[in-house]
Amino acid sequence: MLNLRRCVVGVVAVLLMSGVTGAQTQTTTSLETDSFVIHPQFDFAWPFSEGLAAVRIGDSWTGKHGFIDKTGSVVIDPQFDDAGSFSEGLARVRIGDFWTGKHGFIDKTGSVVINPQFDDAGSFREGLAPVYIGDDVLYIGKWGFIDKTGSVVINPQFAFAFSFSDGLASVEDGTTRKYGFIAR
Repeated sequence: MLNLRRCVVGVVAVLLMSGVTGAQTQTTTSLETDSFVIHPQFDFAWPFSEGLAAVRIGDSWTGKHGFIDKTGSVVIDPQFDDAGSFSEGLARVRIGDFWTGKHGFIDKTGSVVINPQFDDAGSFREGLAPVYIGDDVLYIGKWGFIDKTGSVVINPQFAFAFSFSDGLASVEDGTTRKYGFIAR
């Protein structure tokens, strides 16, 4: 079973090759330019989380990601090859290309607090974040969990792992390919 990241990339690639874009999905409504709180200027923008939104300048393969505040001011310069939303004061960032780049975490000042060293990573929830260690191209690796210092607290042993919620995390057993839950 391919991990979620690979499936999303496949769907996006199919949509891009078929010429489907978000702009083509709705043509009946037009917004007045004065209704924008932050005028369109980014090549992609994620929803706000903890007062900041990740934005991309440039295309999805070579563009850089940074963060803006609710006034539209850039508070963390676009410098990352990928970025996720802030959660518990930290945001996942990737340095390097999609296939070989490494993931780490930054704080709201843009300072790296956990060095990019993981092949993939999810968001912090309940003090822990899922991280993937191994060859992401060949799907040879495992998911485990780190704390906010970057220390591994649940050894990589799962085929896939979601962030914790209500004290439990959904994980995939690599042998049975079935999902279950683990506790912190």
